[in-house]
Amino acid sequence: MPVALWRTGLLLCFLGLCACLEECVLGIVGRPVSLPCFYPKLLTYVNFSIEWRREDEVVLRSVWKEVENVEELSINSATISAEAALTGNFSLELPQVDPTEHNMNYSLFVISGWNHSAALCTVCLRIAASFSSPLLQREEAAQGDEAAFFCHAGGGFPEPAVYWLINDTQEPPEGSVRTLAAWLPDSHLYNITSHLTVNISKDSSVSCTIENLSMNETMTSTSYGFGGSPVVSRASEAMWIFSTGLCVVVGVMVLAGVAYQIHLDRISKKKKREYQQQHPNRGYKRQSPDKEETEAMKPKETDV
Repeated sequence: MPVALWRTGLLLCFLGLCACLEECVLGIVGRPVSLPCFYPKLLTYVNFSIEWRREDEVVLRSVWKEVENVEELSINSATISAEAALTGNFSLELPQVDPTEHNMNYSLFVISGWNHSAALCTVCLRIAASFSSPLLQREEAAQGDEAAFFCHAGGGFPEPAVYWLINDTQEPPEGSVRTLAAWLPDSHLYNITSHLTVNISKDSSVSCTIENLSMNETMTSTSYGFGGSPVVSRASEAMWIFSTGLCVVVGVMVLAGVAYQIHLDRISKKKKREYQQQHPNRGYKRQSPDKEETEAMKPKETDV
């Protein structure tokens, strides 16, 4: 019997130790996220209170009496399971996250009177958001022999890495790349802008790559040759789609017009045939309006 109790105590201690180990959770901007916390030792408690804190700020406070949640105070609609005291799952559910919470720690505490326990669970929250596909275009260079390129991507988090390649293998010379990351104050997301100025042949290809390790995303835009007008990969693709769609619409309208005209011609011919069948003596020659009016004004003879 003592051995069994010792093993049970050891298991509970091990579970408590695992629960206290800090782990990080990835939250996507604007989406809900769950911060895990499993603490089976609270199943033996009857009356207790808990607090979830973000650093020093209380995010959620909950009072439990006989496995029933009798009171709950929440900030930003944070919640925990209604059956937490029955399952030991005290995970914190956040409806959405934003970049201001990046690398913040959330901790769970048990409250007894005015005393607080040590943190039962500590979870660090990492924030990420996808960038738009890089927009690559050629700019007018300051010197005639050089080519200048512009690469832009926006709406992502955290700040990404930017890579340039020439002909898919060659890195640009040192000092030829200038990259600026602008932090948008309204959304706390990043816009990334990178400039490449290099002396290369006109048939060379240039690639711009945006790498967001937090989202495990790598996006590349490539320009093949730059002897003509500036290359705007996404814009040219959109223009091609728009032109194709416009041609299809115009073609459909022309076909509809031709079909309608054929329909009108058939109706006109049908009316002519019906008229000739009803008035065979009149032939194809139609009386003039003056003659029809003169005949209409002539008195008609009657038997009276």
